[in-house]
Amino acid sequence: MTKILTLFALISLVLGCENPQKTSEKTSKSDQSEIKNAENAENFGIVIHGGAGTILKENMSDSLEAAYKAKLEEAIRVGHEILKNGGTAMEAVTKTINVMEDSPLFNAGKGAVFTHEGTNELDASVMDGATLNAGAVAGVTRIKNPIDLALSVMNDSPHVMLSGKGAETFAIEKGFQLVDPSYFFTESRFQSLQRILEKEKTEAVKDNKSAFADPFIKDSKFGTVGCAALDKNGNLAAGTSTGGMTNKRWNRIGDAPIIGAGTYANNATCAVSSTGWGEFFIRAMVAHDISALMEYKGLSLQEAAKEVIQKKVPALGGDGGIVSIDKDGNVAMEFNTAGMYRAHMNSDGELIIGIYKD
Repeated sequence: MTKILTLFALISLVLGCENPQKTSEKTSKSDQSEIKNAENAENFGIVIHGGAGTILKENMSDSLEAAYKAKLEEAIRVGHEILKNGGTAMEAVTKTINVMEDSPLFNAGKGAVFTHEGTNELDASVMDGATLNAGAVAGVTRIKNPIDLALSVMNDSPHVMLSGKGAETFAIEKGFQLVDPSYFFTESRFQSLQRILEKEKTEAVKDNKSAFADPFIKDSKFGTVGCAALDKNGNLAAGTSTGGMTNKRWNRIGDAPIIGAGTYANNATCAVSSTGWGEFFIRAMVAHDISALMEYKGLSLQEAAKEVIQKKVPALGGDGGIVSIDKDGNVAMEFNTAGMYRAHMNSDGELIIGIYKD
C-alpha cells in the first residue's frame, strides 16, 4: 500500500511540474498573438492610379506633370487620413476616388472622355473584401460621382450592377442630385474626340471596322481612376471609376464596372483596381485572376500581378496596369505601358508618387 501511495505522489509531482510549463507555453503563445494583433492593428495602407497609357516624359510639360502629382497626392492623403483615424477601407476608397472624379485631369467624373456621339457615359464599381459584396453602375450620364452611386447599389439594393436610365432612376430614389450633362464638358477631351473623328474621315479603315480598328482606339482607351485600401481592422476594399474609351459606340462598357475584371477585393488575398484596354481585362478577368493566383497557387501579390499584367494580358493583345494591396499591406503597382499615374502611402505615412516607368 505504501508503494502505491508513493507512486501516486510521484505521478502528481511530475504532472504538477509539467502543468506550469504548459501554462507558460500557452501564456507565451498568447502574448505573441497579442503582439501580432497589436502590430496588425496599426498596419494599413492605400494605393491609387489615375490611368495607364502612352505617358511619356517628353510629351509632358513641367506644369502639367506638377498638376498631376499634386492631385494624386491630394487624393491619396484624403484616404490615408481616413485610415489613420480608424475609418474603413471602403470609405477611404470612395472618398479618394471622389477627389479624382472631381478633377478634369482624369478620365472619370468631371474629366470623362466623349463617346462617338459627343456624350459622356460613366462607369464605376466597388467591392468589399470582408463580405465579397459589390456594387456597380454603367453608362450613367448625369451622376457627378459614379463611385458613390456604385456604393449605394451595393448597400441599398439587392443588385450588383445597374445601368443607364435605370441606374439614374435608382439614384433619384436614393436622393442623389443629378447634374446636367454639360457638367462633364472639358475642352481637351472634346478636342481628343475631334481628332479621332477626323482620322476616321481621312484614313481608310480596312474591313469596315470603323472606330474599333487600330489606330483609332490605340491611344484612346486609358485614364480610368482607381483605389485599393487596407484598414486597421484588416479589411480590404477596392473601387474603380471611368469615362471609358474616347469615341466609344453602342453604349460600350469596359472592365471598370465589371467585378473581377476592373475591381476585386477579398480579405483572404488582396484588393485590386485595374486600368487599361477594357476588352482584354474583361477576357482575362484581371483583378480576380491576381487574387486567385495568390489563393490557389500561393504566389505573392507582386508575383501574381506580374504574371497577369506582364504575361497574360499582353498574350491576348491588351495592355494596361493595376494597383493592389494585400492583407498584409504589401503593394503592387504593375503596368506594361509607357506610364501609369500612381501613388502609395503606408501606415508610416511614407508617400510614393510615380508617372513614368522607372
